[in-house]
Amino acid sequence: MLTILGFVMIATFLALIMMKKMSPLAALVLIPALFCVLVGQGAHLGDYVIKGIGDLAPTAAMLMFAIIYFGVMIDVGLFDPIVRGILRFCKADPVRVVVGTALLAAIVSLDGDGSTTFMITVSALYPLYKRLKMSLVVMTGVAATANGVMNTLPWGGPTARAATALKLDAGDIFVPMIPALAVGLVGVFALAYVLGRRERKRLGVLTLGDVATVTETVEEKENEQVLVGAGAGAKGGAPAAARPATGGSAAPGTDGSDGSVQDLDLQGLDPRRPTLRPKLYWFNAALTAALLTLLILQTLPIPVLFLLGAALALTVNFPHMKDQKARIAAHAENVLNVSGMVFAAAVFTGVLTGTGMVEHMARWLVSNVPDALGPHMGLVTGVLSIPLTYFMSNDGFYFGIVPILAEAGAAHGVAPIEIARASLVGQALHMSSPLVPAVYVLVGMAKVEFGDHTRFTVKWAALTSLVVLGASLLFGIV
Repeated sequence: MLTILGFVMIATFLALIMMKKMSPLAALVLIPALFCVLVGQGAHLGDYVIKGIGDLAPTAAMLMFAIIYFGVMIDVGLFDPIVRGILRFCKADPVRVVVGTALLAAIVSLDGDGSTTFMITVSALYPLYKRLKMSLVVMTGVAATANGVMNTLPWGGPTARAATALKLDAGDIFVPMIPALAVGLVGVFALAYVLGRRERKRLGVLTLGDVATVTETVEEKENEQVLVGAGAGAKGGAPAAARPATGGSAAPGTDGSDGSVQDLDLQGLDPRRPTLRPKLYWFNAALTAALLTLLILQTLPIPVLFLLGAALALTVNFPHMKDQKARIAAHAENVLNVSGMVFAAAVFTGVLTGTGMVEHMARWLVSNVPDALGPHMGLVTGVLSIPLTYFMSNDGFYFGIVPILAEAGAAHGVAPIEIARASLVGQALHMSSPLVPAVYVLVGMAKVEFGDHTRFTVKWAALTSLVVLGASLLFGIV
């Protein structure tokens, strides 16, 4: 019964948010509370929620101070050169923009933290997507999938968990997986190219008259035609915002824009904004490099590192109390939205785990593996990792399920190291799970509905995971 109710609860949650019948926050709280009562454990709801909140509190603290830290770094202009470089590469071509999204997300993912990856990627590319009227779910989908593949780095989390659960060396798990993960990353770039071509077909071929002007103020943009349809300049020109050269218009609702200059939200790139601190550029760069280095080395817990980093960044860049309060207030909306979603997710995970539903679901799946597949438990683990890491936290999967799969594999002569490698396959999809706090940073900053992101991304991320699995089988890794 718990198995059936667990699957029904997850299906109900996903259906409601994808159909936009409930907000993710409300669904994360009310659906599990209802099912907790249905399984006859309503009296323990408070205990399950408090336990879930306790487990996720460090993550909420990390996200809170990470948003403030990187928000301040964006305010003071640390990432402006990156933005300008990407804009020059993209040249207003939708194909280049989407491929650039995958490239930037993959590079920034080297720090091992999804939330920082999404903050930097969205901050750099959101204005360009808005300017070109490109679909923002393309940005969130590609960024999440690229980060999911890179999330398998030893310091990213899943590999370390698999190594701990099975008492193996993280390097022995990860290094042989590099060829398969590289193929997966190539698959992400191929996906970005295909989606970019689709966007180009929808919007038409666009050219950017002067890339540098994209970083100018909104007032200057009102007097300039920085985007023109190809070949439109000599025949009446294009509207001041943008015009596709080959027909096609932005699909309504894909970017939330009405096309007006005031709706472009480019103030974050204004080279004359008062929050810039050019004299402190190298200090901020060194501080960020040191922070990411300490994060990778795990010198201190991540929430502590970001707390210290945010306090230091605010104090040095904005020594006056009034300015510090203004910067915190400027990012308060993102902080509240993300931390609220994390604590709401704690209700979902707390009930799912506390009632035993997740354990019963996992054991049901494992017990239904045919005996004939016993010698192929590596393949079975890889396939199961795709849905299980989507519906479960990494902790639940790697510490609760992977040891069971390893035992089943050992009975058929499959080495634990093979099970550990196969368990990494589903991470491309995992990063879009409603149980991953970082995904709320992504959709929140991109102003995308979580249901829209889910509906668009799941199929592509699952396909990427299958590509990694196929490459693992081809190279004899699994």
